[in-house]
Amino acid sequence: MRQAIIPFFAALMLAAQAGAGERGQVTNLPLPRFVSLKTDEGNVRRGPSLTHRIDWVFTREDMPMEIVGEYRHWRRVRDRDGIGGWMHYSLISGARTAIVETDMAALRAKPDPDATVNARVEAGVIARIDECTPDWCKLNAGGYRGWVPKSDIWGTHPGEIVE
Repeated sequence: MRQAIIPFFAALMLAAQAGAGERGQVTNLPLPRFVSLKTDEGNVRRGPSLTHRIDWVFTREDMPMEIVGEYRHWRRVRDRDGIGGWMHYSLISGARTAIVETDMAALRAKPDPDATVNARVEAGVIARIDECTPDWCKLNAGGYRGWVPKSDIWGTHPGEIVE
């Protein structure tokens, strides 16, 4: 029993360290960081192993999520509501996506509030991130491309640059 408890507590300690803006001890990538769901179904577990209970299942491919901890082949993730759990790394993609938070958000021709509107997207739409400046992101949503203020989406950190 002791062998099962020690890795679980170690995983919790790694997750706690994630809030300090450090690097993952498994991947050496920054924590926290954004990723997306690779498949159309991904189990989120209470702890970092297949023996832990499934708390919920993500059912939207490309759903953005934030990795806040690492333990072996497991990543502690949280969604836009801040609810978290453990997911196997094979279900996670490094592809950057965002979920639109503002209803009928304008996709603009350039990162300028006065630029021409190419299209509008509803709240809840998941879009691919092409690039981001500190305040704007260029999205691809259903074949429509354009720039939106970061305040209209969830899937990037403030000031983060994506190339």
